Amino acid sequence: MKYKSVFDIIGPVMIGPSSSHTAGAARIGRVARSLFGRQPDWASISFYGSFAKTYKGHGTDVAIVGGLLDFDTFDERIKTSLSIADSLNMKVEFIEEEAITDHPNTAKVRIGDAQGDLELVGISIGGGKIEITELNGFELRLSGNHPALLVVHNDRYGAIAGVANVLAKFAINIGHMEVSRKEKGKQALMTIEVDQNIDDAVINELSALPHITQVTKIVD
Repeated sequence: MKYKSVFDIIGPVMIGPSSSHTAGAARIGRVARSLFGRQPDWASISFYGSFAKTYKGHGTDVAIVGGLLDFDTFDERIKTSLSIADSLNMKVEFIEEEAITDHPNTAKVRIGDAQGDLELVGISIGGGKIEITELNGFELRLSGNHPALLVVHNDRYGAIAGVANVLAKFAINIGHMEVSRKEKGKQALMTIEVDQNIDDAVINELSALPHITQVTKIVD
């Protein structure tokens, strides 16, 4: 099968030889947007490995910016995402990195506005699937395929148990959970993928727990 352009492979089923460069990139951008919680004023996107070499030809740039604009992978607006970002006064820069990473399709996304900023590292593992491997300096493993909670907390006894008890109370099943910390006794991050969407009541109860400083949900 021949493709006229990269946009021929951006569709609901994400078929084509470079879905890792388009669908995956769009999903990385959209996870960053979801975690940031709003449209950023600026974005600095670093591409590594294969992404750095082919991002223009394979549409990785338009795909990841489309994700930052909260466009789903099948949204036709992805085709003109760079123009749309410009019309919204969102400043975007792309950086071709030479450093060698563990995975060839790696992107580091930094976004921000006057209220704050966010940095994450994502990899596209093929077929439109992704993993987020770093968030604001915390190591993690987030697939983006399931509803998830990111819980920032003080590294104290009972914090993890408290979160687990709240989820059990609301009959929420945990599919995957891990904890990352930069230093013992300091700030830590729980990454929790669950089997169902999470109501605001759950977020409110988790936020009220001792030692919890921030709770963010990612909707599948």
